[in-house]
Amino acid sequence: MTQQPDVDALGDVMTGIAHAKGLPNAAYTSAAHFEAEAQQVFARNWTAIAFAHDLAGPSHALPLEFMGQPLLLASDQTGEIRVFQNVCRHRGMILVDAPKHVPGALRCPYHSWCYDLTGKLRATPHVGGPGHNCHEAIDHNALGLIEIRSHIWRGVVFINLDGTAEPFEAANETLLDRWSDFHAPPLPAGDDAQFELDIATNWKLAVENYCESYHLPWVHPALNSYSRLEDHYNIEADGEFSGQGTLVYRQLKDDAGRTFADADGLHDTWDEAAEYIAVYPNLLLGVHRDHSFAIILQPRAPNRTTERVAIFYHQPEMLGADFADMRRENTALWKTVFEEDISVVEGMQRGRSASHFDGGRFSPVMDAPTHMFHRWVASQFLTDERD
Repeated sequence: MTQQPDVDALGDVMTGIAHAKGLPNAAYTSAAHFEAEAQQVFARNWTAIAFAHDLAGPSHALPLEFMGQPLLLASDQTGEIRVFQNVCRHRGMILVDAPKHVPGALRCPYHSWCYDLTGKLRATPHVGGPGHNCHEAIDHNALGLIEIRSHIWRGVVFINLDGTAEPFEAANETLLDRWSDFHAPPLPAGDDAQFELDIATNWKLAVENYCESYHLPWVHPALNSYSRLEDHYNIEADGEFSGQGTLVYRQLKDDAGRTFADADGLHDTWDEAAEYIAVYPNLLLGVHRDHSFAIILQPRAPNRTTERVAIFYHQPEMLGADFADMRRENTALWKTVFEEDISVVEGMQRGRSASHFDGGRFSPVMDAPTHMFHRWVASQFLTDERD
């Protein structure tokens, strides 16, 4: 049985911010806690696992693993994307071990059972004996690939592994309404607009750091030179997301004074505003008038996280060769910002080995987004109620 976290220690998180402690050290260092999070935090919520553009197009399949689960991202001939368990229904063999184009069917390398990209079982060679490809005990309609509940929003593929979460739109209604101005799907820009960072820290510390603006003057001096601490505000939606916004977003310009094109129909409040929100549990999002980004946090171990970063644009002409240099510059700027955070999240991870550290305290003014995230994490272990 998976060992449950210390309920008393988690209870200290749930009080008001002025008196609350942070999550206990074990939440960042314990293999048992990390294992418990797989079910309590990730399986029962809408969890980000991939970008839709990870698939090269229709009739493609991509294997991936998330918190120990072998998954398969697949697009059928029409381009519809589904997520399946990446195992054959016969003997549990891994079906796909590398990204591939699938013009016909997925064939299990063990006994050659075949599935189409909608998950339907299509062939079972010799299942009834040599030369007999059918048997009354093998119901093709009942033995398709096991599909995982999934949803795509803003170019990100989400799954709800245990199938118990509210529908995606209901679970994220507040955020969808908040960012309703950004109604068109964002456009991925390819290799010059994405990168990965492998960080020696627990995934939660990456969320906590992203949530708040308190650290900007010391960790991001270049950014703070024009987007000061006093230009930022907290964003809080209890049980859903938290983050920060700025009132002084400055667009990137090239030598000719060009900027990236705005999203259609934006309210003028977005002329200089931008927002950075952590969608619980593991997605970090940023929106601006002229581009957006998404960071999928992939927990690898209690002390290791991969950040997958993709930058998106609002207008198709921004994806052309004319803007390639600007896209690369924009990617480099964001990579610099996110790399500046590495030393602090890794430093906090090392600090969680201090035996007398009790979770720390929060600034009631500056740390509210982080405290809200802590409360949400703790709540996943303290109750099974969905409210």
